Amino acid sequence: MNLSTFWQQTVLETPLFWVVTFLIVAVILFVRNKIRMDVVALLVMLAFSLSGILTVDEVLAGFSDPNIVLIALLFIVGEGLVRTGVAYQVSEWLMKVAKNSETRVLVLLMLAVAGLGSFMSSTGVVAIFIPVVLVICQQMNISPKRLMMPLSIAGLISGMMTLIATAPNLVVNSELIRTTGERLSFFSFTPIGVVILVMGILYMLLTRRWLAVSDDEQNLPINKHSIRDLIETYKLQDRTKRFVVKAGSDFIGQPLEELHLRSNYALNVLAIERWKHFRPIFLASSLGKAEIKEKDILLIDISNPELDLAEFCQKHNLEPAELRGYNFNQQSKLMGMVEVTPIPDSDYLGRSVAEVRFRSRYGLNVIGIKRNNEILTGNLVEEPLKAGDLLLVIGAWKLIQDMRNKTKSFFVLDYPAEIERAAPAQSQAPHALFSIFTMVALMVSGIVPNVVAALIACLLLAKFRCIDAKSAYSSIHWSSLILIIGMMPFSIALQKTGGIDLIVNFMISTVGGMGKHWILISLFILSAVIGLFISNTATAILMAPIAISMAQHLNLSAVPFAMTVAVAASAAFMTPISSPVNTMVLGPANYKFGDFVKIGVPFTILVMLVTIFLVPVLFPF
Repeated sequence: MNLSTFWQQTVLETPLFWVVTFLIVAVILFVRNKIRMDVVALLVMLAFSLSGILTVDEVLAGFSDPNIVLIALLFIVGEGLVRTGVAYQVSEWLMKVAKNSETRVLVLLMLAVAGLGSFMSSTGVVAIFIPVVLVICQQMNISPKRLMMPLSIAGLISGMMTLIATAPNLVVNSELIRTTGERLSFFSFTPIGVVILVMGILYMLLTRRWLAVSDDEQNLPINKHSIRDLIETYKLQDRTKRFVVKAGSDFIGQPLEELHLRSNYALNVLAIERWKHFRPIFLASSLGKAEIKEKDILLIDISNPELDLAEFCQKHNLEPAELRGYNFNQQSKLMGMVEVTPIPDSDYLGRSVAEVRFRSRYGLNVIGIKRNNEILTGNLVEEPLKAGDLLLVIGAWKLIQDMRNKTKSFFVLDYPAEIERAAPAQSQAPHALFSIFTMVALMVSGIVPNVVAALIACLLLAKFRCIDAKSAYSSIHWSSLILIIGMMPFSIALQKTGGIDLIVNFMISTVGGMGKHWILISLFILSAVIGLFISNTATAILMAPIAISMAQHLNLSAVPFAMTVAVAASAAFMTPISSPVNTMVLGPANYKFGDFVKIGVPFTILVMLVTIFLVPVLFPF
């Protein structure tokens, strides 16, 4: 048989050859970044199916994987935190403690993620913190690239902190008990994890400049106009006032619409601030039917400059209160401002705002009109609308979005930046926290599987109206899920075609006679390399028996070998497909494949050196 025939009949017909070929092609496509990663993953699934290497059931196995469902559910949990304002509150706390310092934010973020991830799924922690990081980046006017990588690295390091932090730790411990009778304690991993966490923080502080924003991204406008810009443009600074309703006021017990403030005084009540359960809530929708209570704070737009405020307040027993900032920091999570313009053939042209019944029809107040780049003054509700007018409206974000979706008479212009902070279910924040606490408690206790705990949390969020169906489905990063699902066939194919066994046997024959530390290095490298293509749990399942068997063959303690495999399985820093944690931050930060390589490869080497040094010290041979 000549070489050509041998190649054709032996090599080309070997399934393992085609698995390796598909893998190389996929990695090249990832690195080139010309085709979307989720599309590459779909092409991988198609290649395995058409080649006959895997059955259809094996190719599509990822769609039934509980971890895929878990990741999707955790995206919804994160959305619940955003809609209720919890994510924004956390970001405000981090910003307050960090004093607007990116360095402090990075340190606190990594400490918080690693700490929480020590007792629950790192995937869940990262999914919860993604919206928090996005809000922080928006507030600090920095690219998400600067903080998303530290977030994913801290999530992976959290798996090295405690025994229950990640599945590979439990797999290794189970194999250790089954084979040798030895076991790892709850905090066996903690000293190693703490050292690696400190090293990771220092590493990210030094290397974050490697995550520079590309020229294309720098050319894009980062900031939209803000509500403060709109207030300054329409000269509302001196028009918007806050009034406290004092005891004995004739407003108390009256529905707002029956006070006729707009027709009698040219006053528009924009919102009602009311303290409930020791925190302020803002009523911005259905204001007309809202009944005024003692100590309510009315946010009022005064369009009549001739109104005697002192006499008005004395007559109705109101007390002026300070307007805390023109940018509506608190209110902007619930209330918004936006410019709208009537379409050229609108039936409302020539009719006044009062005739259009703008507030009763849309639940929004018109507080400014710009015509030919000039701001109109006077009684705006009686001003006839003309083509080209810009109307500044204020109200609940939900009502603004409803107006955009329902009306064909007005066109909503670009939203201000504060819409990203909108918390349409802000009043449900305590219920959201209860739902998250329930999920964490169930995950830590192990009473139910993690995916069931996340499902319970999502159902609770829906029950308490923290999320709705539309926001839940739109919050899921489907491209990230498809990428994970599409890469799963590699795990099955490598095992089915003997690729994993071939690598492991080669490792045993090569390093079996070398020194102890070199054996640990080879175990770490092999575990990290295998973890590039299959899940870290599968890596631990494959490598733990090999590591323990090698220790027994050399008459050494199996614990340091098992610990090395467990840490290496969690050290999935090198590619965006190494771990779902990496994959989840890929889209929000607009990372490329090479970003993970240049950050992850050096850090993996550092983690390996720390592991090889510490493990024998803490767990002698």
